[in-house]
Amino acid sequence: MLRSMYSGVSGMRGFQTKLDVIGNNIANVNTIGFKSGRVMFKDILSQTVANFTAPEEGETGGVNAKQVGLGVAVAAIDTIHTPGSAMTTNVATDLRIDGDGFFAIAANADQEVPYLTRAGNFMLDAAGQLVTSDGYFVLSTGGEPVTIGEDVTAFTIGQDGSIIAVNADGTMEDTGIQIAVVRVANPAGLEKIGGNLYRVTPNANLDGEIELTAPGDPEAGTGVIISGQLEMSNVDLTLEFTEMIVAQRGFQANSRIITTSDEILQEVVNLKR
Repeated sequence: MLRSMYSGVSGMRGFQTKLDVIGNNIANVNTIGFKSGRVMFKDILSQTVANFTAPEEGETGGVNAKQVGLGVAVAAIDTIHTPGSAMTTNVATDLRIDGDGFFAIAANADQEVPYLTRAGNFMLDAAGQLVTSDGYFVLSTGGEPVTIGEDVTAFTIGQDGSIIAVNADGTMEDTGIQIAVVRVANPAGLEKIGGNLYRVTPNANLDGEIELTAPGDPEAGTGVIISGQLEMSNVDLTLEFTEMIVAQRGFQANSRIITTSDEILQEVVNLKR
């Protein structure tokens, strides 16, 4: 069979994956804290038809190797962790991280390594606990779920994550609770698990461990928390639709390679009539 046919098949598979990623990006254009993905390609190992020869001064010249490429493969599917635009909601429990870092989320009190998220659309449940829309706990710098007392009638959240409570008698006091932010060495190494959550992997942080730090900590390099705002998706629709056109034309071009290879094979078969 012709090498070109299998090269065309590999190209179609690669561009199909690219279209899958683009479709997911566009579908999540309004998802809070969503980070877009991109597909990078690499060529497959080439077949060497003739090897190179080294030159010998005054006797023979060098000859380059003759190689035929065997197609394309997906090199990487990267997650782009550029910040999204801010959306003002004026809701005290809507939080945005201005800078690097992630909120620490735990599905239950026994979870050892918390999940991470950039989506700060939190709310208070009936027990006064700060939770996600799925009921997962938002953790404090002490590793405990953030809980606000029943006697608190109102509260504000500072840029350092501190919760300042307004008691029933109108007095204000620092609750001593500070919302945690986690800095990751390689955010692209985080594993998406759905629900706007990430799981820490050994390629994100060594040994898969994390440290709960205070927002705005200069040593940890974490960003500050902005209350009353949410971070929107970082999907650029202009770029995505442009890449969609490129992927579509690439898919069509590779399908034409397969069609042409098939026509050549048909001619070979028809040599004996």
